[in-house]
Amino acid sequence: MEADFWHTRWENMQIGFHEGDVNRMLAAHIGALGLKPGARIFLPLCGKTRDIAWLLAQGYRVAGAELSDIAVRQLFEELGTVPEITDHGTLRAYAAPGVTVFAGDIFALTPDLLGSVDAIYDRAALVALPPDMRTRYTTHIVALTATAPQLLITFEYDPAIMAGPPFCVTFDEVSRHYATQYRITTLANLDVPGGLKGVCPAREMALHLTPL
Repeated sequence: MEADFWHTRWENMQIGFHEGDVNRMLAAHIGALGLKPGARIFLPLCGKTRDIAWLLAQGYRVAGAELSDIAVRQLFEELGTVPEITDHGTLRAYAAPGVTVFAGDIFALTPDLLGSVDAIYDRAALVALPPDMRTRYTTHIVALTATAPQLLITFEYDPAIMAGPPFCVTFDEVSRHYATQYRITTLANLDVPGGLKGVCPAREMALHLTPL
């Protein structure tokens, strides 16, 4: 899936994937990560998610990566803060107290630029990528974060009924990508109310990935 696909979605505000409130799995299971106040959580492909405002309100610090400058600008507008903006090669960093989001290609983000993180919250990244990009992504995330623990949200559904994104990513696939680095535990596996996009019966899973 090319970057132009996502740029076009944001330019046309075709953002049905954007949730207007905190994700139910995050609110229910953030405690599984065992984080202390002030811990820094990385959100890959974060869009302008309301989860960031919720995490900040819980006393955490947030780092994010997002392809679209439009999404990042709207995020800070909705947070009600004016970020300091700096360029780092092909990436642009938007920073305000407690939160830094890098706009651009996540594969251009380096560990030095990101800085240390205590955990990863992946609600919209792995499920947004087609199969041929997922191995590259998961390998990059492990290297980028020094195998930080994860709260990972995925969906399971019949791909014959609906084409992603969000794509169907099963527990077995998560294991293929991450089992050599993490112990993977299912925290929840629930029906998606009304079906995914209102058309496809689906299950939403919250997985806890603990470094081995």
